Amino acid sequence: MKDVITILNRELKSYFDSPIGYVFITVFLVLSGWLFYSGFFLVNQASLRAFFDLLPWMYLFFVPAVTMRLWSEENKQGTMELLMTLPVRDIDVVIGKFLASFMFLTFTVFLTFPLILSVTALGRPDMGPIIGGYLGAVLMGGAYLAIGMFASSLNENQIITFILGVVICFGMFIIGESFVLMRAPGSWVPLLQHLGIGAHFRSIGRGVIDSRNIIYYLSVIGFFLFLNIKALENRKGH
Repeated sequence: MKDVITILNRELKSYFDSPIGYVFITVFLVLSGWLFYSGFFLVNQASLRAFFDLLPWMYLFFVPAVTMRLWSEENKQGTMELLMTLPVRDIDVVIGKFLASFMFLTFTVFLTFPLILSVTALGRPDMGPIIGGYLGAVLMGGAYLAIGMFASSLNENQIITFILGVVICFGMFIIGESFVLMRAPGSWVPLLQHLGIGAHFRSIGRGVIDSRNIIYYLSVIGFFLFLNIKALENRKGH
């Protein structure tokens, strides 16, 4: 646990020691705010539904941008080989990096709280879907981060890892969407719907916290972190 905390602090500090972290936060908040308010007054409803509908698509590009540097930066700075030789378990390194990126993304998402103030000032929103939406956003963000970390462990080039992360995240999201399910064999529909990241996010966003959705996200996170550990072990073997 001590090694995990050490790596977590190191990685979390790196987000705020360079302008990249601040640029990410600023762009995310400006874009999400602009997209939300551009349609908020047209809909005339005190709800954050529009924000949560856009969030999975925003994550597709923003989360891989956060994770693309997690392993490639180690190679760029020449610290990857040193990290491999330290008496630290691969699982501790992976978990430490994941928790740092998870805390950074969660902090960024919760900086959108002015949206909550806006809808509560202009109406009486149902807080259940808002609380569920933010919980779903955190869990979905964790799943995207684990996928992005795995993609980052496969290649040293940040651009390639970014594109690979976007492709995998998009595949995990789109597989459960209606326009895919309509073209899939009937016997496959329940499985594809269960595998889709977006379907579980929308379920939580309705304000009903179902343990099956939480277990799904934790399973996705665990699976891709496991793949990340295996990728590091393979690199050591070479």
